This record gives sequence, C-alpha cells and structure tokens, in this order.
Amino acid sequence: MRTLKLQSAMEYLMTYGWAILIISIALSALYMMGLFSPSSYVSSTCIFPADFSCLEDFMSTSGVLTINIEQSTEAPIDITGIGCNSNVSLAHMTSYVGSSAIYVPIGGNYSFGSVQCYSGSGPYSGSVGSIFHGYVIMNYTDLQTGFPHTTVGTLVQKVS
Repeated sequence: MRTLKLQSAMEYLMTYGWAILIISIALSALYMMGLFSPSSYVSSTCIFPADFSCLEDFMSTSGVLTINIEQSTEAPIDITGIGCNSNVSLAHMTSYVGSSAIYVPIGGNYSFGSVQCYSGSGPYSGSVGSIFHGYVIMNYTDLQTGFPHTTVGTLVQKVS
C-alpha cells in the first residue's frame, strides 16, 4: 500500500515538474524576444503646435537628432535657431542669424541634419532602444510681419 502512495506522489511531482519546466522555457523565450521590455511598445513621436509638423525624425546614440520640419504658416519664414533639450530651455541652441537664416516658403520644409540634443547640462547619449523625452525649440521670423516667434515641439524618440 505504501509503494502505491509513493508512486502516486512521484507521478504527481513529475507531471507538475514538466509543466513548470515548459512554462519556464516559454517565459524565457518571451523575455528574450523583448516582450517584457516597455521600450518595445514606445513609438517615436514629434508633435508641434499648429502650423508646423515633423515629416521625419531620427536620433543616433550620440544624441544627434536629424529632423525634417514642415511649416504651413500664412507667410514664408526665416528659421533663426533650433535646439533640442530635455526641458524647455533656450540654452544650447544652434543660431542661424542674419544671412545664415534658413528660408522656408509657405508649405515648404527643411531638414536639419545634426541637432545635438541635451539632457540637463550635457549632451544626451543613449544606447540603441533607449528613449529620449524632450523638446525641440525653434526660433523663426515671420517674413510678412517681421516679428520673431518661438515654437516648441514635444519629442519622444527611440534611439536607433
């Protein structure tokens, strides 16, 4: 009678042991595929207020942002500065003043190839797949009125 109880206990342990092993392997495979990584669910977004939009954006591991901005204001503009920060700060902006201002016609766009993004006081750098959350600040002059303006876009960028 005792051997039947031991055999029943061993069968119970073996059955559940195999089930636990299979579940462990399945969870390990899902983990290795990145299913449990929150950054795999975040998509890159670049959102400006009305009259501006991002056509393309890309960030390298050194924090250099490549961005193509389209403008749809009622007048042509001169872009006089652009910057990228983790906070809304005018520090570390690249200036385009005077004859180096970037002319963008109504409905036109311009691609900035190397805007350095900053996190705090230093340049941002992140590994592939990391997330940068910050702001793109752009100074421009309305060529119809001559008034300077500043617009701020929100940027959530997955480093690639």
